[in-house]
Amino acid sequence: MTGTATIHDVELKPTKLELLADWLPNQSWFEGTGDDLHRVAAYRFVDPDGEVGIETLLVSSAGATYQVPLTYRDEPLDDDFAILVGTLEHGALGTRYCYDATSDPIYVAELIRVIHEADNEAELSRGEKSMTVRGSGITVVSNASMEAVRLVRVLDGSHVHTAQPLGTLTGTWTQDGAERTEVLATLR
Repeated sequence: MTGTATIHDVELKPTKLELLADWLPNQSWFEGTGDDLHRVAAYRFVDPDGEVGIETLLVSSAGATYQVPLTYRDEPLDDDFAILVGTLEHGALGTRYCYDATSDPIYVAELIRVIHEADNEAELSRGEKSMTVRGSGITVVSNASMEAVRLVRVLDGSHVHTAQPLGTLTGTWTQDGAERTEVLATLR
């Protein structure tokens, strides 16, 4: 991976899980309540310009595991399609605007890059990684005129490719004492 994600040992108000516990129950793909939400694993990408924090959390609620990519910005996105999850007070960086990363162009570009280049998650400035991800590289298709990314939100092991993808992002983590590997995103 290009870069190292800087991890600060500071208090967040609210915590990421508290923020998600309020936001997730309003999402059509989430079937939990948010009351029993807990973190399973996470990985990070690095914004090439160093301005935007990029983190994907795997969280569990009501027996299901969900993938929730987030971006953290010091100013609001000036985009009508950006999905604000909420704001956090970061002990070192101040107010952080937290977005559903699927609506943030920095995340989307980095996800596509990682898949294209068969890259992996960022190194961390401190702490241990709780999961790994790997892009597949792409399969060149002569009639491919446009690429679209599909993020798998519910990680239930039943994601089936309906068409041959150009590339994938696959993740591996340990949950409930067992190693899991699943497709996290496809590029078509």
